[in-house]
Amino acid sequence: MSNGALSPTITSIIDVLRTEAKAVEGLVALAQSQSEALERACRLILDQCGDGKPGRLVATGVGKAGIIARKISATFASTGTPSLFLHPAEARHGDLGMLQSSDVVLALSNSGSSDELVALLPSFAHIGAPLIAIVGVIDSPLARHASVPLSIGKVLEACPLGLSPSASTTAMLALGDALALTVQRLRNFTREQYARFHPGGALGRKLMTAGEAMRSGDRVAAVIGTTPVVDCMRAITKARAGSVVLIDAARKLRGIFTDGDLRRVLTRGDDPAAVLAAAVERYATMPCRSVRAGELLQAALRLCAEKKINELPVVDDAGTLVGLLDVQDLVDRGFEI
Repeated sequence: MSNGALSPTITSIIDVLRTEAKAVEGLVALAQSQSEALERACRLILDQCGDGKPGRLVATGVGKAGIIARKISATFASTGTPSLFLHPAEARHGDLGMLQSSDVVLALSNSGSSDELVALLPSFAHIGAPLIAIVGVIDSPLARHASVPLSIGKVLEACPLGLSPSASTTAMLALGDALALTVQRLRNFTREQYARFHPGGALGRKLMTAGEAMRSGDRVAAVIGTTPVVDCMRAITKARAGSVVLIDAARKLRGIFTDGDLRRVLTRGDDPAAVLAAAVERYATMPCRSVRAGELLQAALRLCAEKKINELPVVDDAGTLVGLLDVQDLVDRGFEI
């Protein structure tokens, strides 16, 4: 506006942001006042879920709080704590079979008295799964029956009517994230482990190893050096690859022969019938470049780009063939070469 005043629209947006920010800021003081409960909640999740333990973090909630519970569950799952979402209504019609005594239930409800959640309290107790409750009203049925009740405090909703869950769900989300990321820190969850759960993301690609991205088994055409070239072509076709990898009797890497090598041999004037009948070791690249399975894929891809390599054998620490990196495979999966 010409006089520098904000429009009603922008003023409303700022008011909502301030209200929601205030709700999250209020959690800082609450974290200090309920520090013991927060410690118990994190320890309970850490002791029962993940790292080879049978338990899962089972998040649940109704309406907007249920949507927040789904997101919190996803954050736990991606940071090392096995987790799933249990819909309260579906739980009463058979999905309670998903819950086991080794699990930890995380239930979200601002009022702490949602009928759908309160109705499940006897079942949680019967199954023996401990309950962590995130509520706005600490003196509520859900909080009273929880092993660990956690409060977001009395939150003023950002809705003009003061009705639609907004600031309260923002506070629940912030507290849920705080629990998930603190448990992540306590279990010393590494970047490499994070990448394992995010293979399609940019970080996952950066931290993926050659062994995790390689072809293996029947998708690798591996032959001994005396194999006729014509049989190597059949092996390449069967594996839908672009090369055969030469190995010895102990599967130690010896070399590589690509379909490009065959074209070069034939175009230089050699007798085609003689080439196809000859042992592949006569024309193969021996020795050849390779990468160890534990090396980062990014380093292998740089090597492929620098040396214009489309097929790169993958070996273990003893030099035994374990797989093959195929550049076209990786391009098809979204990697940048």
